[in-house]
Amino acid sequence: MAATIVHRGLRLAAPLMAAVLCAAGQNASAPTNPPQAAARPPVGEWQSMFDGKTLAGWKETAFAARGKVSVQDGNLILGTGAMTGVNWVNWFPKSNYEVRFDAVRLAGSDFFAGLTFPVGGSFLTWINGGWGGSVVGLSSLDDNDASENETATVAQFVNGQWYSFRLRVTDDLVEAWIGEEQIIGVELAGRKLSLRPGDIELSAPFGFATYSTTGGLRKIEYRLLAAPADDAKQ
Repeated sequence: MAATIVHRGLRLAAPLMAAVLCAAGQNASAPTNPPQAAARPPVGEWQSMFDGKTLAGWKETAFAARGKVSVQDGNLILGTGAMTGVNWVNWFPKSNYEVRFDAVRLAGSDFFAGLTFPVGGSFLTWINGGWGGSVVGLSSLDDNDASENETATVAQFVNGQWYSFRLRVTDDLVEAWIGEEQIIGVELAGRKLSLRPGDIELSAPFGFATYSTTGGLRKIEYRLLAAPADDAKQ
């Protein structure tokens, strides 16, 4: 189900998350499973990243004051904490891929599906429901975070309601959809791509995070749009 999009292209002050995102995580936790050998799936075929039963392939992100990570009723639950998250520990492409997943905010009023992902040699975070519960956008473009650049959109998310998300990353573009509605389309040429300084850096290279909320994830999948460039070297 799609969120109700209220307004696009916001530029907002960003005091709400600044304090927690500026603190560095301290206590690392061991991965649920050790990283597997690099595996290249067939181009175009969706690959499951969550079995609905265990945290296989994931580890808790080492955020300070994080909440509990668990699997409940077939869903990956990120409990309420200052920030709570999981990192994918297996191979993942740097570009030319799509990701899709369902997410729900179960409690709280801030971002419940923050996805940090690689873009070539850089990283971005797709924030969903930030800055008090409604801002959607990418952090950071040209050092402007998700509330301050042209990707900022206001969307109404209802607690307890599942939403579908899809992200596409190519060498030239980052695009994103909530439900069937495209909400982000950014050309990358000439842009500085980076993560907002602070705890969110721990989510790289690929990880989900919540902020002061309990969030749920399910149906996490990715697919290659083209063979990875490093395959040509093998």
